[in-house]
Amino acid sequence: MNILKKIKKLLKEAELYHSQGLLYEAIAKYNDATEILQNIEKLKNKQSLLEGISKKVNVVKQDISKAELAPKKPEVSENIQDLIKKMYSFSPDIDEDAKALEGAVALAKFGQFKRAILEFNELLKRDSTRIDAAKNILRCHMALYSVDEAISQYEKWLLDDIFQLNQLDKIYIFFENLLKSEGVKQTLPKTKEEVDELRVKASQEKDQVQVLETEDSGLEKDEPEPELEPEPEPEVESEPEVEAEVETESESDDEDVLDVNSIGISLDSGPQKGDVYEFKVRFQLGKVVSLLIPSRDKDVIENFQVGSELHDVQYYSNVGLFKGSGLVSAVKEITIGPLRGDYCVDIEVVVH
Repeated sequence: MNILKKIKKLLKEAELYHSQGLLYEAIAKYNDATEILQNIEKLKNKQSLLEGISKKVNVVKQDISKAELAPKKPEVSENIQDLIKKMYSFSPDIDEDAKALEGAVALAKFGQFKRAILEFNELLKRDSTRIDAAKNILRCHMALYSVDEAISQYEKWLLDDIFQLNQLDKIYIFFENLLKSEGVKQTLPKTKEEVDELRVKASQEKDQVQVLETEDSGLEKDEPEPELEPEPEPEVESEPEVEAEVETESESDDEDVLDVNSIGISLDSGPQKGDVYEFKVRFQLGKVVSLLIPSRDKDVIENFQVGSELHDVQYYSNVGLFKGSGLVSAVKEITIGPLRGDYCVDIEVVVH
């Protein structure tokens, strides 16, 4: 079978599965199509096609998220939200801005994303919390699988001039790596001009991302594959997969904190004892990362005891992999809201 015909067949099957509510099966078909596309070295509009499929995958993920939250009430009452803020924050001896930031992060940890985003937006107005607030707004959107909302918000920040250039650089690096960690293939703009250019290009190529799915694409006929053209030598991006050198506090500014996307921990007990279990970082505030452990993985919880130290922890960050240890600072079962029954585990990152 013609390779591009096979891709089109997979995309049609994915659409069918999606329409029938077979969401995980749909994602599997999209992933198969993506893998085949990535192996075609020279193909016109390859990147546009990959981004188009990535957007469709994110739509399916949004539907999965809605389905998982449907039986439960996504947002609890305002009084309960205030109680969450009081119960699960604050650190002693910190200023009011820091307390407000901790309170907003507490809401996000417990699945109260809409209220958390509102509070993070208020914290964008304060110099001391602006960067942390922006990063956590993006994390909230990603937790909801609202990738388009996250990208739209990022582009709005570029256009609104609320951040300094060095702050935008930090947010760009953070967001780019957050998208990669979620498997989202997306080209991010870095300036106002690039935002305008991308929007014009998106308008002009609106139909191109659908080329493999349209009936008039010609892929149903026994015709040669679309014209291939030589591609320029790709720029080599620095994406270290080996242990990276990490600056210590004395070598970097106090405000520069390494962003961690996920961590690998060797479990000490339970059925998976001895295995390295990878956890996605849901939220981060300073050196403390928050993990969400689903209720179905209850046997994993016994590996986390407040005050205990985790040895040989692998941290996956925007600069690569580095090793260290971690101090378990909090373990809480979520008893209200859409994440009821799950566990929130806070770990303080310790770099050796």
